[in-house]
Amino acid sequence: MRGLGTIVNFLAVILGSGVGLLIKNGLKQRFHEILMQACGTATLFIGLGGAMAGLLKLTDKGSFETANTMLLVVSLVIGGFIGEALNLENRMENLGNKLKGLFKASGDNSFVEGFVTSTLVICVGAMAVVGSIKDGLTGDYTTLFAKALLDFIIVMVFASSLGIGVMFSAVPLLLYQGSITLCAALISGYMNETLIGYLSCIGSVLIFCVGLNLLLGKKVRVGNLLPAILVPVVYYFLANIIDK
Repeated sequence: MRGLGTIVNFLAVILGSGVGLLIKNGLKQRFHEILMQACGTATLFIGLGGAMAGLLKLTDKGSFETANTMLLVVSLVIGGFIGEALNLENRMENLGNKLKGLFKASGDNSFVEGFVTSTLVICVGAMAVVGSIKDGLTGDYTTLFAKALLDFIIVMVFASSLGIGVMFSAVPLLLYQGSITLCAALISGYMNETLIGYLSCIGSVLIFCVGLNLLLGKKVRVGNLLPAILVPVVYYFLANIIDK
């Protein structure tokens, strides 16, 4: 069922926030840290597994050989250049700050802090984009199911310290991921397994970077690398035109 991944993710955010509210101020900082490290490690290996599936192939002799390495390099370089030129990550952060300033007019800073912080963390990321695309194209909701589990832990930690505003981040998540899934479903008839494999490979590399950031702090500007996921589409259609 296409769209199931986003529905489960939405419910996970609601449930995780509820648990966080029940244990509000009951978790010490060291528990917050180890839970975030656990999320980062899991995300890193989820991305690594998907990337290896696209970058390695089994030969007839039973050995592995690399594949799509040039596509990976070109996608990241071109996508990173475009993203940096557009300054996507900074624009995302500015949008978050504007939303934060807008909602602070109501005077409930704790609510705003929780809502804006959790919305940015669970919506602005490669797993949300890649997982929603996979869900819409093929009905493969495994990435969003994994994200739902990670988001459950993340919002639980946030809600335990920032309050009920965290729970309301489930609404923009539903609208954001649902829209991407719907758009992907509408164009699924024009996609094939090869192109979907390309998208999954590049997207998984971005997910790996998300894991690095969760573990090590914000080291990779993943937001500026997001256009890399569009490069395989151009590559695929150009390759078909040349072959003809």
